[in-house]
Amino acid sequence: MRDFLQLLVSGVAVGSIYALAALGFVLIYKSSRVINFAHGQFIAIGAFAAYALATWARLPFWLAALLAILVTAGLGFAVERVFLKRMVGQPIISVIMVTIGLASVLDGLMYLTPFGSGNFSYPPFLPSGGISLGGVSLPYTQLLAIGFAAAFLLLFTWFFQRSILGVSMRAVADDQMASMSLGVSVERVFALAWAVAGLTAAAAGIVVGTVSGLNQGGLIGIGLAVFPAAILGGLDSVPGAVVGGVVIGVLQQLAAGYLNRFVPGGGTEYVLPFVVLLVMLWFRPYGLFGLEEIERV
Repeated sequence: MRDFLQLLVSGVAVGSIYALAALGFVLIYKSSRVINFAHGQFIAIGAFAAYALATWARLPFWLAALLAILVTAGLGFAVERVFLKRMVGQPIISVIMVTIGLASVLDGLMYLTPFGSGNFSYPPFLPSGGISLGGVSLPYTQLLAIGFAAAFLLLFTWFFQRSILGVSMRAVADDQMASMSLGVSVERVFALAWAVAGLTAAAAGIVVGTVSGLNQGGLIGIGLAVFPAAILGGLDSVPGAVVGGVVIGVLQQLAAGYLNRFVPGGGTEYVLPFVVLLVMLWFRPYGLFGLEEIERV
């Protein structure tokens, strides 16, 4: 029983990282109906920016992390202004292809930097060890991931329910033409959505770097690994991103703990989430918390 609880707690911590990363997908999709395939690159850029500021500029880590989050948010804003602004009104598939091309460009640019190869780690900024309750331990690094995910969930829930800008983003997601007729600046909403998505990507990258170190391939891979989490929870649901991330994280830990021993070579933790996702989509194609769209003709 203690092993099960330990895997469950570890799964919640890993799932919190997935939830942070999935929030970026949801924010962009919720406002523009676009899936950003360059999200993993934003995660890597945010993580490496914090590393550069903390080690090269020798800033206190928390200040370096804050500046890295702001820089990545600015990058998201700039990318939307430079590459995606002209795509407003174009078919969604065209915009998605732009994000795929953007991912390749950012990949290539990062390989030209010292971060393109090798592994790095942040200077120690958390006390070693963690908390223990009933024989179940939780390192401070994983506690940080859970705290970040909870804080962002509360922040974005308030943002979309109470703030004028959040309501504007929901309106644009529902009907761009109707929103424009009511005076909502669709272009401004798109740019801010990309900026906020960059913010969450950087936060996820910094948490991943704190837990498991910095490696370009690994950080970019997180951007793809959270697809099941975002789709499972519902691409247009902020709480769904968090629930989906936690579910996927717990499934991975339980599979690694109980199923790998029966499979030569292991690896069930990478397969099981997609199996569960396929089964769930059979019954709820719009995800656990996604809204079912009904078109009247």
